[in-house]
Formats: sequence, C-alpha cells, structure tokens
Amino acid sequence: MFLLFGFASKQKVLGVGQVRTCPHCHNNAQWTRMQEFKQFTVFFVPLARWGRREFEVCGICGQVLAA
Repeated sequence: MFLLFGFASKQKVLGVGQVRTCPHCHNNAQWTRMQEFKQFTVFFVPLARWGRREFEVCGICGQVLAA
C-alpha cells in the first residue's frame, strides 16, 4: 500500500492592498495582500495548516512588508 503525504509552504492572494510608496524602489505602486502558510497533505488533501502570516508585496519590485 502506498501512502502519499507531504509538507509544503503555500501562498494565497488575498486581494488588492493599498497604493503607497515603496521603501525599496521609491515608486508609488499598488500593493498585493498575501497570506503564507505551511500545510500537511495526505493523498493531495490538506489536513492541517499552521504558521499563517499576512504581508503585502510591492507590484513593481516585489519588496515584502508585514501587514
């Protein structure tokens, strides 16, 4: 019998963030709200998620800031 299981880090887009100036590239840009979490799967079905964190990503340079 085979048992397929795995651990993975996943990212999920939560939607549009604020328009603001990026501290890295100094451009005004639309930021994207994201959520990252780790999950455990068995037969490609997620059974547990942990380590959730939310952040925003600059649309130009990809700089990440905590939300």
